[in-house]
Order: sequence, then C-alpha cells, then structure tokens
Amino acid sequence: MKKALISVSDKTGIVDFAKALQKKDIEILSTGGTAKTLKEAGIKVTEVSYYTGFPEIMNGRVKTLHPKIHAAILANRKDPAHMKQLEDLEIEPIDLVVTNLYPFEDTIAKPVQLFEAIEKIDIGGPSMVRAAAKNHDSVCILTNPKEYTPFLEELETGAISEETRRKLAIKAFQLTAHYDTIIEKYLTTALPGEKTYPKYLNLTYKKNIDLRYGENPHQKAALYKEHNIREPSLANAKQIQGKQLSYNNILDLDAALRLLREFDEITAVVLKHNNPCGVATANTLVNAYKTALSTDSMSAFGGIVALNRNVDEDTAKEITSMFMEAVIAPSYSKEALDVFSKKKRLRIMQVDGITTKEKKELTLRKIAGGILVQDKDTALLEGSIDQLQVVTKRKPTEEEKEAMLFAWKVCKHVKSNSVIYANANRTIGIGAGQMSRVDSSVVGSMKAKNAGLDTKGTALASDAFFPFRDGIDAAAKAGVTAIIQPGGSIRDQEIIDACDEQEIAMVFTGMRHFNH
Repeated sequence: MKKALISVSDKTGIVDFAKALQKKDIEILSTGGTAKTLKEAGIKVTEVSYYTGFPEIMNGRVKTLHPKIHAAILANRKDPAHMKQLEDLEIEPIDLVVTNLYPFEDTIAKPVQLFEAIEKIDIGGPSMVRAAAKNHDSVCILTNPKEYTPFLEELETGAISEETRRKLAIKAFQLTAHYDTIIEKYLTTALPGEKTYPKYLNLTYKKNIDLRYGENPHQKAALYKEHNIREPSLANAKQIQGKQLSYNNILDLDAALRLLREFDEITAVVLKHNNPCGVATANTLVNAYKTALSTDSMSAFGGIVALNRNVDEDTAKEITSMFMEAVIAPSYSKEALDVFSKKKRLRIMQVDGITTKEKKELTLRKIAGGILVQDKDTALLEGSIDQLQVVTKRKPTEEEKEAMLFAWKVCKHVKSNSVIYANANRTIGIGAGQMSRVDSSVVGSMKAKNAGLDTKGTALASDAFFPFRDGIDAAAKAGVTAIIQPGGSIRDQEIIDACDEQEIAMVFTGMRHFNH
C-alpha cells in the first residue's frame, strides 16, 4: 500500500488514522478542509488540486471528479493494459480511499430550504466510494471512522485480506444506496410530482437494535429504524429496564401503541398476541388499567400494557400484581419506577407523543417474491357519529352513540373478523380473528361471560358487514341494544329487519376496517 486518498466530512479520528498511515510511508492525497486539518496536525499531504493540476472549482463542487483520480482508483491491477495506460499517463495507483459523504441526512433533519438541502448532495464522494468498492480486489474503501482501528490492526499483519476488502466494499455500496434513497425520498416530498406508488420502491432503514430472537427462539431478528422518524414509535422508544426485546414484544407493543393513539382521554390498553384483551378510559390511570384488565384478565397474563399518561405508583403496583411482559407509556414517576424495579425482567418502555394521531403513510408487508404496499388505515369515521346513516327504525341514544364510537375505535385494531362489545368507556367482550363473523360474535359474548361481565345494554362494533342475520341474532341474545358496522352486504335489508325485530338501533359507517 503506497498511496491513500482521504476526503471526509466527518473528521472523527482522521488525524490519528492519517498519522498511522504516514508512519508506514503511505503517501496521502487530500482535499479542502480535510487537507487543512491534516496539515495543521503536522501530517504531510499532497492536495488533489496540485496532484491533478486542476483547481477545485465551483465552491468545491468539482474537485475529485478527474481522470487522474478515478483512473488511479479503477485501474485493474491484474490487467497489463490498464497498468500500461497508468504508466504512460504518469498516474500512480491509489490503494486506499477514505471518505464519508456530505451530511445530507443530518441537514434535512432540521428545517431547511430546498437549495440548502441540494447543496449537501454529495457527488464526488459517492463516485469515489463506488469506484473503490467496484475495484475492491485492489483498493480498500473506508467509509466510517469505526473502521479505522480494525483496518490499522489488520494492516500491521502485512496486508488487508480479500475477505476484509469485500466486506468493506459491501458496506460502501450499502452506504451509497442508503444515501441516494434518502435524497430521493426528500426530493419526492419537496418537489412537485408523483408522491406515492412510484415505479421503483426504494427503501432504506438503519439497524436500531438486535432483538432477543424472532417470532420463535430459533429465528434471529433485528429492529430497523426509518430515517428522520419523529412519530412516536418503538423505533424511537427508550427502554428503561427489563430483558432484551423480542420480535413478538415489538409487534405487540406496536399494536398496543397504535390502538392507544385513537384516544385522547386517560386510557389503558391491555394486549396479547396483537389483539387487545381490554381497553378502558377512566378518571384516573389506575382505574383505566383495572377496568381494561377486567375485560379478560385470564388472557392478559404475560401481555402488554399501554398507557397514555404519566404512570404513578398505584398503577405500577396494579400492573406488577400479575405477570406482564412489557409496559409502554409517555413517562413514569420515580415511585412507579421503584415499584417496577422489583420486577427485573419486566420491560419498561418510554415514548413521547403518544396522544398524537397516526400520520398518513404507506404500510408494507413482505410476501414471497414481492412486497404488498397500501395506505395506512388512519381513518376512523367520516364526520361525527351523528352524521352516520341510521338504518333502523329506532335511533341510538346518546349513551349508545358514545358506546358505539368507543367500540368502533377498538374494532379497527382487532384482527379480522372482529366483533367488539362495549359501553361508553370500556370493552366488555372482544371476539377476534375468527373465520366467520357469527363466531366472533359468540366468542366476544363468551369472553364477557367468563370475565363475569354483562353484555346486556352494550353496543356492538363489527369491522365489516354482517353477511347473514345469524350474527345479529347472536348479538340480540347477548343483550346488545346498538350496532355499528360498515354495511354494504347484499343482505343489508335482512340485517336491518333482524335489528328492527329486536329493537336494536344500527348505524352504517360506509367504511370497513379489516385488519389481516
């Protein structure tokens, strides 16, 4: 290794690294601010503009984009014709490229004008990175200060191995792919034109944490984070205590968080296996939790608790009175944390902004050979519940309207087919994930009965239309007095007639909430 090109935006550790190269008599080429930093540290540097015989121009936009640089990087050392051309042109090969890119991602993380963001789009850097990575058989490429120490340690052995050069090349292409995707996403938002469902769907996520394991212990898993995420999520949550998170913990915590964000009132969600066991609002957090838990305390064992207010000591004591996997909330009192600390394995998660509503974005689901993409279901009702279509002879009372709205919020987040029994501030019974809607109705009623709760006088929400009247008959048998459902079945009149027969008030939302 005889010649290195160093041009970095992030100068962390670069002086010590360059000094180590200098001790090995490796000639250093550099540019602009990097050259200035190295010279001030007493390191001998040849500036690229001197080496190429061409000055940096256009405020540094053009400095390394020169044949003398790229030929020195790209020449195939095993090709005699390439090496003869270098010799004829008096170009010495570059063996090491050390560069990281203009901080575009950091720039757009703050409020910024479009022209300022565009100025931070690196051109020469990615070109050098890609050139060195392409020619990794002969050239080493370093793109991260964390790579300096292991590189120098290996260099002490006499040479950089083929395996290391390949690993560095892969990291380099990962960097440029991420960089270009971030730019594309930003410009798609900032410039007029197509916003969703482009011809090419480019995705980039950065690894956030390794997880305890995947859906099952024999599967590995990790959580990757979307760039510049501001929305409250597990990707930017803080773990205060407890065991390492698993894949299933993340899925359950995410499902609980999304349901919780439907409510502005003091609310508690108890969830297991991606379905709520119970949801309740109350005047205090401890009452909300106790009420939510009472819907199905048997199923809640080993579940997830999500709360949208500061967790106090009383609530913490209630939560720790039975085994739970994790708690997520916006904040915790010192006394609550002291209570939780006695349960060392209990995962305590903190995330800000829980009371904000979900933003519109695309959701993705991997299938064999592709990805399904759709708009996130952020809708709830078109207008107020008073604007919905009352299709029965009897209109719902004000109390029934509140109960229907509560049930509808929960229903949206329960796996299909879903049927929810509720009153104005709590769930009474939840029927989730059954293959037929009548089965969901029966399961919800059975769950309530097992918990010692009475479905008489409750409202019922169904995530999709009732295809047959048997679901209505099951609801009437359970004592339901009001139903909220999308409507749209060819047998809607049969369903309406069944409600009228049993004096059940029913409204159509015109909106389905399948949650597969």
